[in-house]
Amino acid sequence: MRSLAATTVGLALAASPALAEDASKPATVTQANAAAPPSAADLLFDQPHMKNTAPGSTLTYDYLRRSGIAKGPFGPPLADTVQLKVEPGKSAEARDISVVMFSGLNRVPAGPFEDMPGNPVVSLFLENHLRGLAKVLEANPRYLKLAIRKGLREKAVVTPAKVNIDGREVDGWRVVTKPFAGDAMAQRMRGMDDMTYTFVIAPAVPGEIVSIEASSKSPDGGELLEEKLNYDQKAG
Repeated sequence: MRSLAATTVGLALAASPALAEDASKPATVTQANAAAPPSAADLLFDQPHMKNTAPGSTLTYDYLRRSGIAKGPFGPPLADTVQLKVEPGKSAEARDISVVMFSGLNRVPAGPFEDMPGNPVVSLFLENHLRGLAKVLEANPRYLKLAIRKGLREKAVVTPAKVNIDGREVDGWRVVTKPFAGDAMAQRMRGMDDMTYTFVIAPAVPGEIVSIEASSKSPDGGELLEEKLNYDQKAG
C-alpha cells in the first residue's frame, strides 16, 4: 500500500502546473488586499508558505472529522493533531519538514519533505480527505482529485479575510469552492455533491495556512461530513 507521503506530493505537484497554466500570474499575496485577488492555485500551491517559519519550530494543527450519516461510514468522530517539525532547507525560503499526522492507532504515515517552500499540510489534508471520501462513495479517488483541481481552477472564489493572530488582526484570503456542484456524477455522491471546501490563508501566520474545511450538509441541515484543520497558535 502506498503511504500518504507518496500520494501527497503527487497532488501538490500535479495540481500546481496545471493550475498555473490556466491563469495569468496573479498579484503576489503580500500585496495589499485592495489589489486584484490572487488565484486559488497561487495561494495554495505556488506561494513559499514556509519562509516565515523559523527552523527548529513546530507547527501544530487541530484536526476534526465527524459525520451524521447513519451506520457511520466515515467512522467515529476523530479529534487529533497534525504536527510539522521544521528544520532549515537548502534555500532561505525552503524547509525540511517531518510530519506527525495523528496519534496512537490513528497515526498515518506522512513525509518527510525535503527543501519544501510550500506548506505540505494542504496536500496532507486533501489526500487524507480523499481517501475517506472515495471509500465511502466507492469512487475512483483520481476522479475526485481531478474534480477538486478543476474546482480550484474554475469555480473557486477568492475574497479578502481578516485573521486574528496573537491578539491582533491581520490580512488574509479566503478560498471557497464547490467542485462537485453540477458534476456529471453528482447523483452518485450520496447527497454530498454540495461539498464545500474552504481555505483561509494569511501571510503573517507561520506556515500561512490558517484553516482548511470540507463540509457537506443534507437538505434538512443534517451534517453529512465536517472535516477541518485549524492552525493552533497557542501550540506554536
